[in-house]
Amino acid sequence: MPPPTTHPVDKLDDDYPAYTMGRAAEMLGTTPAFLRALGEHRLITPLRSEGGHRRYSRYQLRLAARARELVDAGTQIEAACRIIILEDQLEEAQRINEALHTREPTS
Repeated sequence: MPPPTTHPVDKLDDDYPAYTMGRAAEMLGTTPAFLRALGEHRLITPLRSEGGHRRYSRYQLRLAARARELVDAGTQIEAACRIIILEDQLEEAQRINEALHTREPTS
């Protein structure tokens, strides 16, 4: 039986840097400057293409969309970034906690 083949589309998971800055800004209805500001506040760190252009993943776009919601509601960008980082950390801790509680006890 031949090994399974991989297609370029298979690489488009949540962490694959598929979107240019312009496309990401367009999708979010914001400006490239807003995305750069999120990077300056360490909410997202886009990967760079060989030519040095920023590339964003779906996960990063979700974080940026959440930041935009908070900023549009009047939260300062620094505070919005910190809130999202803390929300993300809490979600990860809850996932780990759930995984530990659902494991079968060892004898």
